[in-house]
Order: sequence, then C-alpha cells, then structure tokens
Amino acid sequence: MHEFSLATQIVESVKEFTESRPGNQEVLKVRLLVGELAGIEAEQLRFCYNSITRETPLERSRLEVISVPALVRCSRCLYRGVPRYLKDSRAWTKVPTLQCPKCGTPAEATQGYECELKSVQFAEVSAPKLCHLPTGNHRGTSLNAP
Repeated sequence: MHEFSLATQIVESVKEFTESRPGNQEVLKVRLLVGELAGIEAEQLRFCYNSITRETPLERSRLEVISVPALVRCSRCLYRGVPRYLKDSRAWTKVPTLQCPKCGTPAEATQGYECELKSVQFAEVSAPKLCHLPTGNHRGTSLNAP
C-alpha cells in the first residue's frame, strides 16, 4: 500500500516545516494536490494519515485531498483537454486513459500525475496561563485565573 508510505512522508514533511518555525504551532489542516493519473486513493491516504498522526502533535489536523483532473494533448489532431475514459461495467469509477477522445490515438498527459503538498494551515499556540494562589488562608477561596 503506497498510500501508507506517502502519508508517512507527508507527516514527516509537515513536522519538519513546523519545527523549523519559531514558536509553538498546532497544525489544523494539510492540503495535498493529487492528480487523477497518480494512482492514489484519497480515502486510503486519509485513513493512513489519521492512523499515523494518532497520539502525535498532528492528531487533530485534517488532511484535505484536492483532486487534479487529467488533461491530454494529441499530436495527431492537436486536441487538448480531458482524456477518453474507460467505459467498462466492471469499473466502479471512471478510468482515464491516455487516448485522444477525438481521434482515438495515444495522447500525452499534460496534467494529472501531480502529488504535491500545497499548504499547511496552523495556529500559534500560546503558553498556558499560570494561576497564582493567594497567600494566607485558602479555605473557601476560589482559584479562578485573573
């Protein structure tokens, strides 16, 4: 399952990024661009990401996978656009091919193989406030932070 190794690389990259910045950050969201031709299952990738980040500083973060559509260019008829999709009753989803939908000849992919860490959204985490106890008799004293 290459989604697990990809999720591991994403987590390591995000940790490296946040550790290189001053201050204390909490990662809220990680955005990843994934091309339609990359062969990456978004749900499996999210599952792996959530498994890897459990009980880590990234545990509350969310992985957002943004799909990048496949585009092709045909050198024969000069078509540029979406590829032909396999129409097979056995396929549970549409399957892009590297075939020109106009003339049927092999086409070159110009987009769709991406797998790119696009952005990391984080929030600065402030240090916890200290609550000082009043001096003297503490019976019946409320310990509310100022």
